[in-house]
Parts: sequence; structure tokens; C-alpha cells
Amino acid sequence: MSTERVQEKRQFGHRARLALTPAQIRLMDDQAHAARTMWNCLHDWWSMLPKDKRSLAAADAAIRQARKEIDWLGVLPAQAAQAVLKTYFQAWRNRWDGRADAPNFKARIRTVMSVDIPQGRDLNITRVHRRWGMVNIPKIGRVRFRWTKDLPVAKHATTGNRVTGARLVKDALGWHIAFRVQALQAKPEPHPGPHVGIDAGVNLPLALSDGNHRDHGRPPRLPNGKADRDKWLNPQEKAKLLGLERRAAQRKQHRQCGEKTSRRLRHTYDQIKQLRAKATRRAVDWQHKTTTSIAMQYGTIVVEQLNIKSMVKSAKGTTEEPGRNVAQKSGLNRAISQEAWGRTVTMLTYKTARHGGALHKVPAPGTSLRCSACGITTPGSREDQATFVCKNPECRLSCNADWNAARNVLHLYRMGHALTPAAGRAVVRRPRGVKPATAR
Repeated sequence: MSTERVQEKRQFGHRARLALTPAQIRLMDDQAHAARTMWNCLHDWWSMLPKDKRSLAAADAAIRQARKEIDWLGVLPAQAAQAVLKTYFQAWRNRWDGRADAPNFKARIRTVMSVDIPQGRDLNITRVHRRWGMVNIPKIGRVRFRWTKDLPVAKHATTGNRVTGARLVKDALGWHIAFRVQALQAKPEPHPGPHVGIDAGVNLPLALSDGNHRDHGRPPRLPNGKADRDKWLNPQEKAKLLGLERRAAQRKQHRQCGEKTSRRLRHTYDQIKQLRAKATRRAVDWQHKTTTSIAMQYGTIVVEQLNIKSMVKSAKGTTEEPGRNVAQKSGLNRAISQEAWGRTVTMLTYKTARHGGALHKVPAPGTSLRCSACGITTPGSREDQATFVCKNPECRLSCNADWNAARNVLHLYRMGHALTPAAGRAVVRRPRGVKPATAR
């Protein structure tokens, strides 16, 4: 077999922290605000024009004219403005194909600040130190970034292995650059590892059917039964966060309705965001390491098809029909959101494919209530969140509830109840020239 047949192109990203000066931070903030405003102006232009006059060429001409006439839109590089246009049109294509909702305006306080660099040749990446590299950012100049992973640059860059572009993203910890890397790698051989069923839980994050459970060592709930929102922070960081929240609440009392937020209060909010972002990074780091080890160990991974959006709905109900156990359900919803089950499944999906394995999904109803030993569902078998005791007199199985569900998940797959493979969402493409309403 030739080399071309066993190799395939793979797209992945690598995110690195940027080391910017205060002047460079202000310039990048201006570009991000200009990109968000460009999106809003484009959406307004699209909504006002008749349908027969909407075209990619007309939108491109409008953007070029706006960058010439408006100075604060001209700070955005031309390539970044074209990337905004392409992203906007792709959002409408996703809407027409039924993959997403229609695009809307981007609010300043709810939108992630970002700027796209679509062409990789503009970056001019070089490594200057064991821990630092240099990258060229349009209209900013040469900027240092943290070198934590080898990139295909300089003599290591080829047609199949190269950096195709990047995106600048700002979070609570500052500006970062996310490189888009294209690599030509050998197609993995089928994974010879065993099958395993995984149940995502609250008390036990990942329960495996073979008993090799994965726990992050942090209790999801406090002694009073409430969810620990800051479980990824150490005691010193928790104490600091509590002091910052009290300080913010005290300063907020002196702010009148409609009055602009003071600089001190904004600074306190920024400190709180930094601690929250640090906790999120630790959680994502644990997920990456755990899913990588699972994908390397097992050949076939089976998970549940969960509708997480419906699972975390509030139980408060309405005024006419108020809900029950609202506070308890609120704590459970917060604990489910903290575990980020959907992100775990996404990581397992592409990592199993990278190692030659496969990930399948099975229907979720009944897996937590059915006994994995006798296969009978009896009322009251699940005594609490972590204990399962089969009420069948001939069975009497007593075990962890999540482990019992994981065994049921694997059994459903072996019985042929697997759903559509989770390698990607099934998308119905409409023929060219067919209107969205007709396609639906």
C-alpha cells in the first residue's frame, strides 16, 4: 500500500497565551470591537435589503466602503473583515440547512472578543526560546506567545503540514492566539482494545462498566447538600473569591440605578472572572487528560444519548402550577453543568477516532433504573444518587448506581441498540436553488 493511501489530513487547533504590552492590548481591543460592530452592521444591512439584492459581492462592496469612510472600522485588517463576512454567510447556510438558528446581533457584554487571521502566511511564526515564540499580528506587529507545543513552521512546514491561520481570543486571563494547524498523519489502525460503557454522573464523574472509574477527587456537593460551585479552587483561592464577592456586593450597594459602574467595581469583577477562568481551565485540563487515557485504552466506547438542555431545566414552574423541590433541583442542575458532560463526549468522539477506536451512543431511558444483573426494573431500586439496590428477591444486587448504569449502557450496545454513530451530526443538504421553506 502506498503512503498516500495510509495518510490523511487532520485539522486541529492549538491555543497559546500572548505576552502583550498595554499599547498592544488597546489596539487588539479596538480591532475586536470593530469586528463585532462589522458583524452588527452587516446583519442590519442584510435585514434591510430586499431578498433579490442580497449577494456576497454586494456585501463585500459595502464592507470595503465602510472601512474607507469610518475610521474606527478601518483599524480592522482587510483580511479580518473578509473573515467576518464569510462567517456571517456561513451562519446563514447553517440556518438554511437546519443546523443552527438564524444569526443575530452581537451584544458587547455577552460576546467573546475575537479577531480572525485567515491567512497563515501572515503570521510568520518563529521560535526564539525554549518557552517563547514570536508571531506577526496584522496592524499590531511582532508579539511573543507561550511555546507549549511544536508547530509546523519554518523548515518543518510542508504542503500537508502547516499553519493555515489563527484566531485571537480574549478571556478573563487575557489575550490568546488559537492556531489552525493542518497535519498529514498516518491513518490509525483499528484499535484492538476492549469495549467499555461509560455513564456520566454527578457523584462519580465517569463510571466505567469494567470498574475502572475516573474521579477528579473533588466532592461535587458540600455537607449541606448544595453544589460546590468552586470545587476546582484550593482553600486559599476560595477564601479570596469569597472576599472579592463580598467587596463587589458592598460597592454595588452605593451605585445608583442607571449609574455607570465604577472603575473599582469593574476591577473587582475582573478579579472574580480570573479566578473563575482558572477553575474552568483546571476542569478542562482534567477532561483532556482523562479522555485521552480512555481513548488510548479502549477500542469501542459507548455512552448515553443525553438531552442535557432538558435535564438542567428549572423546576420552579409557574404561578398557577409551582414546582416542587426547586432548591434541590437547582443544586442538581448546577452540579450537572459543572461536570460538562457534553464537552466530555465531544472530546471522546474525536480522540477515539484519532486512535482508531469508535464511539457509539445508546438510548438513555431506563439505564439508571434497570438492574444490570437480572435486567429487571423494580420501583425503589435506586435508593439515592449513588446507591443501587435491586428489589428483585432473586437478585438483590447492591452496587454503585453509576456503575450499574454503565453496565446497562454497554449491554444495550451489545444487543444492537446503538444509535447513529457519533462521529458527526447528520446534516440534510438542500439542493442548490431550493428555497429554505421548500426544503423544510
